[in-house]
Amino acid sequence: MVKRIIRLFLGLFLFAVGIVLTINANLGLAPWDVFHQGIVYLTGITMGQASIGVGIILVIINAALGERVGWGSLGNMLFIGLFMDLIMLNYLIPIATDLISGLIMMFLGMFIVGVASYFYIGAGLGSGPRDGLMIALTKKTNRSVRFIRNSIEISALIVGYLLGGFIGIGTLIMSVALGYIIQFIFKLFRFNVKQVQHRFIDDDVRFLREKFLKTKPSNETV
Repeated sequence: MVKRIIRLFLGLFLFAVGIVLTINANLGLAPWDVFHQGIVYLTGITMGQASIGVGIILVIINAALGERVGWGSLGNMLFIGLFMDLIMLNYLIPIATDLISGLIMMFLGMFIVGVASYFYIGAGLGSGPRDGLMIALTKKTNRSVRFIRNSIEISALIVGYLLGGFIGIGTLIMSVALGYIIQFIFKLFRFNVKQVQHRFIDDDVRFLREKFLKTKPSNETV
C-alpha cells in the first residue's frame, strides 16, 4: 500500500507539472483547462483552485451515477490543483515567448502527462474525477467511450471559451495528440489499463467493518 501511495503522488505531481507546461506554452489550453481558466476569470480564484472545485463537483456526480470512488480519485481531485498552484504561484516553470519554445513546452507537457497517467492509474487506487465521469456516462448511456469523452471535452471547451478561456492552435493540437501520446507511453512501459485491479474506498470500509465485527465479540468476552 505504501508503494501504491508513493506511485500515486508521484503521478499526481508529474500530472501537475505536465499541465503547467502546456499552460505556459502559451499556445492555447487543453479543453478542461480552458474551462478552468474561464472559472478563474469568473470568480477570481487560482487555476489550481478551479481544478479542485470542478473535481469535487465531478466526484459527487460520479458517486450519484454509481461510479466507485477510490482514494486516488480524491487525491487526484485535491493534489493536482495544489501542485499546480505551487508551481505557478512560485513561477517554477517559465512562460514561452515564441512559437518554437511554446511547441517544445507543449509536447514535453503532454509527454509528462502521459508518464503521470501511467504512474497514477497504475497505483490502482481509482480513476480521476474526469475519467470517472467518462466511465459513468459510458455505462449509463451505452455510447462509445470516444463519443462520451469527446462530448465531455467539447462541452468543457465551449463553456470555458464563453467564460473567457484561452483557445489557440495548442488547443487543437492537444485535443488530437494527447490521446496518442498517452497510448504511446503506455505501450512504451508495456502498461495495460485493463489489468489494473483498483482498490476503492468502499473496499476499505467493508474491510474495516468486517474486522471490527470479528474482533468485537472477543473484546466483550475479555
